[in-house]
Amino acid sequence: MPVVSIRHLTTYRYRNPVGFGEHRMMLRPLEAHDQRLLSAEMEITPEPSLHREICDVSGSSVGVARFAGRSDRLAFESRVRVDHRPETGFDLEGEDSALGHEPFRYGPQDAQELARSLARRHPSGEVEAWARRFLRTVGRTRLANLLSEMTQAIHADFTYATRLQGPPQAPRTTLQTRTGSCRDFAVLMIEAARSLGLAARFVSGYIYSTSPKSGHTGGGHTHAWVRVYMPSCGWTDFDPTNGLIGGRDLIRVAAVADPRHALPLHGSWAGLASDFLGMDVEVEIAVEAALVTQPNAELRVARSA
Repeated sequence: MPVVSIRHLTTYRYRNPVGFGEHRMMLRPLEAHDQRLLSAEMEITPEPSLHREICDVSGSSVGVARFAGRSDRLAFESRVRVDHRPETGFDLEGEDSALGHEPFRYGPQDAQELARSLARRHPSGEVEAWARRFLRTVGRTRLANLLSEMTQAIHADFTYATRLQGPPQAPRTTLQTRTGSCRDFAVLMIEAARSLGLAARFVSGYIYSTSPKSGHTGGGHTHAWVRVYMPSCGWTDFDPTNGLIGGRDLIRVAAVADPRHALPLHGSWAGLASDFLGMDVEVEIAVEAALVTQPNAELRVARSA
């Protein structure tokens, strides 16, 4: 299985030295059975007066930095190495992982734990009608089939458009225009799944590949996709932007009920509005060839546009 190294550099530039308020970073991959963090380094320039790592309500690692001085440049450089061993547990799917024409029902204990991931944030009859297209007309539909077909439908029928700033657009807008960013496609699928009674989360992280022929979309920046809770199988990854089923090629940093809680980096600064010159983001991803299971696998490096 591959060891993946990720370098993520964000630089803010200012015309004159400005003051900085607290900044929070979500750049450290999650620890789980399918991804193990081997090393993590964070370099911040200028050096903060305080730098701590905390665990937020979703279980994600959040870096907190505070500053005492002023500068015309602020840079955050994260370097991590991850041992990635993705699996998809569809072979565990049982009779409790099927959906009829009524909304799916989890057991009482699961439903209580999953409440925030079940709550719809953009109710829309159009989105629900679109979601129901993936149900069998007769009998029950296996969740693995339904969610896989929904993932592939977005990948095949919608057009990707790069949009690096701003919140995800409303799912109804994505459905009507048939275009959007990875965040927009993720939010559409989340709302579609929730309309059927399925718990779904927004995932932020990185995408990579051991093959240059993959044609993955979303490299060079953070990427977004979906996790759905399937009884017996647990939380399972679906990437509608690239049509990926399971965690292959996907490194999770955060998995949250609300996309607003998965910002890679945010903070404040004090100065004139005209002082801000711009922000630059560089993401480099490499697979360590010696540890890839396919001995002749080629390396692919994704860089920001």
